[in-house]
Amino acid sequence: MTEPIATQAPPPAILFVDDEATAVKYFQRAIGALAPVVTGGSVEEGKALLDAHADSLAVLVSDQRMPGEYGNELLRYARERYPHIVRILTTAYSELDQTVEAVNQGQIHRYIKKPWDITALRMELKQALELAGLRKERDQLIREKLSVLQTQTVASRIGMVHALCASLIGPGRFQPVETYLAAVDLAGAGSVDPDWQRMDYADLVRAEAERSGSFGHAVGTRLAQLRAAHAGKGAADAAAVIADALGSEVVRRDGDAVVWTAPATLAEFLAQPVGSPVSAPHAGWLASLLWLEEAGGAVRLVRDGDTIVCRAAPRSESFAADRLAAWIERFSMPA
Repeated sequence: MTEPIATQAPPPAILFVDDEATAVKYFQRAIGALAPVVTGGSVEEGKALLDAHADSLAVLVSDQRMPGEYGNELLRYARERYPHIVRILTTAYSELDQTVEAVNQGQIHRYIKKPWDITALRMELKQALELAGLRKERDQLIREKLSVLQTQTVASRIGMVHALCASLIGPGRFQPVETYLAAVDLAGAGSVDPDWQRMDYADLVRAEAERSGSFGHAVGTRLAQLRAAHAGKGAADAAAVIADALGSEVVRRDGDAVVWTAPATLAEFLAQPVGSPVSAPHAGWLASLLWLEEAGGAVRLVRDGDTIVCRAAPRSESFAADRLAAWIERFSMPA
């Protein structure tokens, strides 16, 4: 039996953009042995090639003077959208001001003046390819780090919901937490995705602490308002209280049921990116679950097409000791 041949990813390519056909042929002949070469003849064509092949490109070499926009505009475009690509500027003109600007703005890794010294050009491109490889390895390590920190962030948020409920209505009352997390699961939690280009771990901790504090304050304030507005009401009034807490822009009453027309509202605190504020309706949702717990009631949510429907349901008498850990594991699983 013949063993299947493992397919290898194609080697990383170099994008060379120049409007002079002679320069393109010369570059391909000089560099083609190092890596595959993709070519374009203008800044606009270079942008299109970047958008189409960014994952397979390791290095961008752009001439400066071309019809229309200058090459440093293409390098700026690449820096903003595809920072993993090593960028090199080349020109036959002494455009010192624009070259200095490109260097200062971090748009280029090297500046190579025409006419090229072939030996030096090959050395520069070889080093650029090696640098691109190191960046790829770094990005892989960052992705692995991100995966761990995403799991920690989700776990911290779930723990925060549990702690918030215990602080507002007393410990040992898990029903609101269970309902809240079941609703998040039903709505479909997204991915917590910090931007590691802009924040480090200390930034993450600070942002999450501020966000959790604001959310906890909002839930506590809304719970106090619900207690005052619905004093004397009980579990039978759950639909009215939930509808009041969330507002007509998010839910609608349907007899004894509450219908979410915007299910994403149910998952905000757990699913939104770091630094995203939590809406008043979402705080009202958790506050209404806490009010309902004090009133001795419970609700169950089911998906109905693009909506989620909430109705009164029997309370659970007890929960397993590892129930919170089970929810953390569920939300930490890759999508």
